[in-house]
Parts: sequence; C-alpha cells; structure tokens
Amino acid sequence: MNEIDVFTLGETMVLFQPEQFLPMEYVHQFPKSIGGAESNVAIGLTRLGHSVGWFSKLGNDPFGRYILKLVRGEGVDVSSCLLTDDAQTGLIFKERLTPEDINVYYYRKNSAASLMKETDLNEQYIAQAKILHITGITPALSESCYRTVMKAIEIAKKNGMMIVFDPNLRLKLWSAERAKNVFNEIASYADVILPGLDEGQFMTGMVEVEDVADALMNDSDKTIIIKLGSRGAYLQTKDEKAYIEGFPVKRLVDPVGAGDGFAAGIISGILRQEPLRLVVKRANAIGAMVVGVHGDVEGLPTLSAVERYMDPTADGRDVKR
Repeated sequence: MNEIDVFTLGETMVLFQPEQFLPMEYVHQFPKSIGGAESNVAIGLTRLGHSVGWFSKLGNDPFGRYILKLVRGEGVDVSSCLLTDDAQTGLIFKERLTPEDINVYYYRKNSAASLMKETDLNEQYIAQAKILHITGITPALSESCYRTVMKAIEIAKKNGMMIVFDPNLRLKLWSAERAKNVFNEIASYADVILPGLDEGQFMTGMVEVEDVADALMNDSDKTIIIKLGSRGAYLQTKDEKAYIEGFPVKRLVDPVGAGDGFAAGIISGILRQEPLRLVVKRANAIGAMVVGVHGDVEGLPTLSAVERYMDPTADGRDVKR
C-alpha cells in the first residue's frame, strides 16, 4: 500500500472545452481533457511535491479509463478508485464567450460517481494520510455520496487527520437549503475552511469578511481562509487576522480551477509546516497562475515555478505562454 500525504474523493468528468470564444452551437471541435475539483487539487499537490490518493467511482467505459490513466499519469495514486458497469462517466462542456463569460453544461445526473457509497471506502488506506480534503460538490451528487463523505470525515476524526473543507457551491446540483445545512455540518468538523466570500456569506448569513470568518470559527480553533478574488485572501485563526494581498493578473485566459489551485497551495504549505501568511501568499500566486492558462489542470504549477512567479525581481508576473 502506497503512503500518502493527502486523501481526497469526488467526481471527475471528461471535459470538452473549445478553444474558440463562440456560442456552443457554432463550435465544431471540442478538445478533450478532465474536470473535477478534487482531482484538480490532487494533481496540484503532486506537482508541488506531495503524495496524494484520490478516490472516485468511474464508468467502465472509454471516458472512465481515460480519466483514470490521466490522473495516474500526473502521479496521483488511483489504486482505491473503482470502475462500474452500472453507470456511465459524467461529461462536462464549457462554452467560452469571453475569458470572463463562461457557461458550464453538466451531463452527470446518475453518473458512476453518484453511486459512491460508504462501503467503497478503505479505512486502512485513508488513515495513512495526514489530511483529508473535502469539497461541497461530492455530497451534492446523491444521498449515498453524502453518506460517503460523512464516513470519510468519521475515519479522519478517528485517526487524527486534519480536515480541509472547500465548499465549492454548485446550486445546479441541489437546493440552497440542503447545501447550507450540509456545508455547515461539514464545517463543524473541519480544521481548515476555504470559502469564497460569497460561499461564506451563504453559509453564515453575514456580509463583511471578518464577520463571516468569526461565524465560521464559532469560537473554535479553526483556520479560516476566505478567498477574495483579485484582492487576495483573508486569514483568521485564534492567534492572527490578516489580509494577504493577491497577485495581479495581466491576462485572464480561463478562471475555472483557480480555487482548486489555491486549495492545493494551502494544503501544501500546511504539510510543509510553513507560516500561514506565506502559505496564503503562495496560494494566491497559484490561483493567479492558473487563470492565465487554458484548462482546469494545465496551469497548476510546480513548486519551483510558483516560487519564480512570486519573486518580485522576476520579469513580470504574467504567465508566459
């Protein structure tokens, strides 16, 4: 059994993303890639030098096998993943009208990943990790996926693992009321919470950044890091509060995946036991790098690449393409 630093689980779909900025009905070629928040984070972490195990259930079809091979090829351990003949692998199409205006079309209802269940999890495998990474997407896929996530949290708590929660709100998948309840349930167990400001507002009913952070902490010993887009991020623990400046993006190519890169940066810094302000600064840099490259995972950097990007003496901070 391979040792891992991080365990994560969730659905990855085959992504069809045209290179042209056109309405979907006028696009005739769709290059194939993958899209999935948890596998994005897993790949981001392997590029930053960490060992990661990713679990999902995929259709025993060409798309499922393609995802498995691609994620494995990025250095992620996929040995716990399952292939099923009972459902097909989910698909996702992106419509790119402008770099800022992107529509996403999911074909994932009743997909193979929605069949994940508690008994699919291998506690011995999960327990070897230091960190469990959870998003709010997986519990939205089905009731059995919700129970699977809660089982993973139970295993993590039992084995003294840190839990990192990125809400990743997707209201196309479930009702606002159910999402809010589940998000706050998961947040109550999490050690680190990584919402965007809008997600934090959704979860807490608060408006101001610091009020959102206070509500999420709820007088506990949690680390709250709120993503603020171009403004960077806000960090709050029981010992410190700080706004961490972001990095300017001179050329926006594709905004999707920035939050996953940010999460990978946070988890990487925690694993390296670095000061949190540096951790958040690097995560901001990774997010800025990701939006400068086409695709969900293509822009995720290595550690040396992000360190060069952060160097103020470097020749600009824009992504070179």
